[in-house]
Order: sequence, then structure tokens, then C-alpha cells
Amino acid sequence: MIGSVIIAILAIIFLIIFFSFVPLGLWISARASGVKIGIFQLVGMRVRKVVPSRIVNPMIKTTKAGLDISINKLEAHYLAGGNVDRVANALIAAQRAGIPLGFEQSCAIDLAGRDVLNAVQMSVNPKVIETPIIAAVAMDGIELRAKARVTVRANIDRLVGGAGEETIIARIGEGIVTTVGSSKSHKDVLENPDKISRTVLDKGLDAGTAFEILSIDIADVDVGRNVGAQLQIDQAEADKRIAQAKAEERRAMAVAQEQENIAAVAGMRARVVEAEAEVPKAMAEAFRQGNLGVMDYYRMQNIHSDTEMRTAIGKGTKPATTENKK
Repeated sequence: MIGSVIIAILAIIFLIIFFSFVPLGLWISARASGVKIGIFQLVGMRVRKVVPSRIVNPMIKTTKAGLDISINKLEAHYLAGGNVDRVANALIAAQRAGIPLGFEQSCAIDLAGRDVLNAVQMSVNPKVIETPIIAAVAMDGIELRAKARVTVRANIDRLVGGAGEETIIARIGEGIVTTVGSSKSHKDVLENPDKISRTVLDKGLDAGTAFEILSIDIADVDVGRNVGAQLQIDQAEADKRIAQAKAEERRAMAVAQEQENIAAVAGMRARVVEAEAEVPKAMAEAFRQGNLGVMDYYRMQNIHSDTEMRTAIGKGTKPATTENKK
């Protein structure tokens, strides 16, 4: 009795392990859907650490849609890190929309990090990309702020290696700046906003991108600042500061020159006073040596008095005679 119970328990444990390792229910669903897959293939997936449902369910969908895809290719794409279910949905959507899309191409797009299903949907239903407000200045110095709506369609053939939405937006901004900047007056752009659309479309901005630009519509154009006037004001202010700095430099140089002249005159006066102080000494020495007589001294005094008189007459003052001094 006890032996029979142990055998039954072991059998139950074996069945639990067997059904947890062998996805029998998934195999039955696959066979019922017409997918030819062996039970040992599912066991092999378990051994290779592949989730069987991630392979079998997409296989069932593609088979029901009439697509012939090898289960080994699906498993290889899963092991490469791809999203098998998304690839299968993209292939089914492309088939229904009549878009030529092969399995290898869809796997390459998926492994490149792009949403291949979203790309197929965007090929059928184009997407509208709205640019941020882009500021540009016309030749008359008036700033314009424009916003554009770009209708794009995914280009399946350029999804691998093609630039994304950021590049489209950047190129649209460049086209707006070029168009506004080449306009002589901002009024020309305000009167004909489609001028921006024509210029941008003619540039072929979708080259090298994963999209095809269908249309560019200018949603809004507003007048901004008078940049030209502001630049002139800033330039005038800068010129004024430069002129003030140069004037201050010239004033400082003039003051320095004046101080230098004053110092030079003071030095000359000091040397004159010093020289005059030596005159009495020289006269006394001349008297002692007999080189200067009394008559010579009086004659020199007369010349000095005559000089003082002439100077006083020239200044319009009364000569300082001996009596006046007394």
C-alpha cells in the first residue's frame, strides 16, 4: 500500500516536471493552427533558453496570414535580441497594405532599434511633425517667429541608416532661417508664407533621412523684435563708450603733461635761484682777488636798476626805487 502511494507521488512529480518543461499545450495549439512543429523542437527551445511562446505565437499569426517564414529564422531573430512579435505584426500589416517588406529587411530594421511596425503604419498613415517656434531675421532687421507642420511618410528602404525626426526638424529650421534671411522685407514673408514652404521643399530636405516629406505648412508667423534697431543702439552705445574712454585717455595724458611741465619749470626756477645764490659769493670773491672794482659794481647796479625799471614800465607798475623801498 505504501509502495503504491510513493509510486503515485513520484508519477505526479514527474508529470509536473514534464509538463513544465515540455509545453504540450502550446504544441497542441500550433498543430491545430497548421504550424508544423515537433515536440522535441519545443524542448530544444527550452534547452537554448528560448521562450517557446515568443516563437510559436508569432509563427501561428504569420501562418494564418499566409506568410511562409521558417521557425528557425524567428528563433535566430529572437536570440539576436529582436522583437519577434513586432516583426510578425509588421509583416502582416505590410502585406495587407501592399507594401513590399521582406522578413530579412524587417529584422534588420528591428535590430537597428527602430519600430518596424510603426514604420509600416506611418507608410500607410503619414505623420505630422510640428516644429518648435523658429526665429529668423529679415534684411530690414525685423525678427519673425514661425512654426511649421511637416507631413512625412516613412521610407522603408531608408529606415536602416537614415536620419530621424530631429534631422527633419533641424533642416526645416534651417530652411525657414534661410528664406526669411534672404527676404528684403519681413512684409514679403507675411504676405506670402507659402514662400517658405516652396523654398524648403525645393531643397530636398528629406535626403538621407528615414522619411519622405509630403508637405510643409506654415502654421503661424509672428513679428518679433526689431533686431536691426537694437543692434544699431548697441553699436552706438559701444562707440560712445569707446569715445569716452579715448577722451579720458587724452585728458589723463594732458594732465600728466601739465604736471610734467610744472615740474620742469619748478626745476628750472630752483636752478635759477640756486645760481642767483652763487652770485654774491662770486662778487665777494672777485672783490678779494681784485677782479672787480667799486665802479664796476656801481655800473652793474645801475644796469640792474635800469632793467627793473623797464620791466616795471612794461607791466604798468611803479618802479621800485630806493626811496620807494624805504
